Amino acid sequence: MTVTLADVAARAQVSPATVSRVLNGNYPVAASTRERVLKAVDELDYVLNGPASALAAATSDLVGILVNDIADPFFGIMASAIQAEIGGPGGRAGGERLAVVCNTGGSPERELTYLTLLQRQRAAAVVLTGGAIENQPHAAAVAAKLRRLTEAGTRVVLCGRPPAPDTGAVALTFDNRGGGQRLTEHLIGLGHRRLGYIAGPEERTTTRHRLEGHRAALATAGIEEDPRWTVHGRYDRQAGYEATLELLRRDPSLTAVVAANDSVALGAAAALRESGLRIPEDVSVAGFDDLPFSVDAVPALTTVRLPLGEAGSRAGRIAMGREEPPPGGIATVGGELMVRGSSGVPRA
Repeated sequence: MTVTLADVAARAQVSPATVSRVLNGNYPVAASTRERVLKAVDELDYVLNGPASALAAATSDLVGILVNDIADPFFGIMASAIQAEIGGPGGRAGGERLAVVCNTGGSPERELTYLTLLQRQRAAAVVLTGGAIENQPHAAAVAAKLRRLTEAGTRVVLCGRPPAPDTGAVALTFDNRGGGQRLTEHLIGLGHRRLGYIAGPEERTTTRHRLEGHRAALATAGIEEDPRWTVHGRYDRQAGYEATLELLRRDPSLTAVVAANDSVALGAAAALRESGLRIPEDVSVAGFDDLPFSVDAVPALTTVRLPLGEAGSRAGRIAMGREEPPPGGIATVGGELMVRGSSGVPRA
């Protein structure tokens, strides 16, 4: 049943006019009243009527692209590729569509807020990029938002994100487990047996999947993992630098460091050099994603290439209805091992 402005007013115990003032922001309202109204809006999942032109259609010409950090090339490449497919004629009456990049900063609350705002604006499509947050209440809340979006006619695509069952969202997911396993298998094949691992934030699906792949490779090779060999941190260079120093403090005999992504790997390389260690003669380094700077690192970085641009483009086409979704609404995009100068045979 559709929630009306009167329902919100009744829940907040104010007049419909007060609800309208709060939502339109065109009249001063007491802070306590405003908070009560907004709480009622969230509890009832009220969708504010958008412009009259949007009311006449199922959706507007707005397309939302959710990213964790637009300054991170991982997200920037995907967002750029998605937006390139959205640009140009294709909106209602042949007009342009407006792509809005929503930077969550990794905040679960911001992610939900953006989804709510896009729902209220009757977005034509929403694309969520990167890994999901592993928190059951948050996952349930996101699933509910996605379900309401798709039921209202919004196309929802998950790019580089695990599937969201029973929401109507299309998922183009990266094979992070397989990539992580192949990367560690490469290092084991060179003779490494003491491998440090710098994982991403513990609450991210990407972190868990890449770490599971790494551990699967160790188990297959009969290498017992030492708890000291894994450190969690952010997906950035500084985290890689700090984590590597911690790994060296815990076990100076490590011969390889596997990083959660390429930015983390750069920080790891800097820490190793400052510690007087050569790459790869003393310690090998490997990353993940194959971001543009990886080939220019010294030595060039061994990593797993994810087709970020291609996946983003496909997500954009599906979001615009110019490409059919994959069978079952799910497609797994594999990664390619890129062996370069940062990995080598371990020291004797």
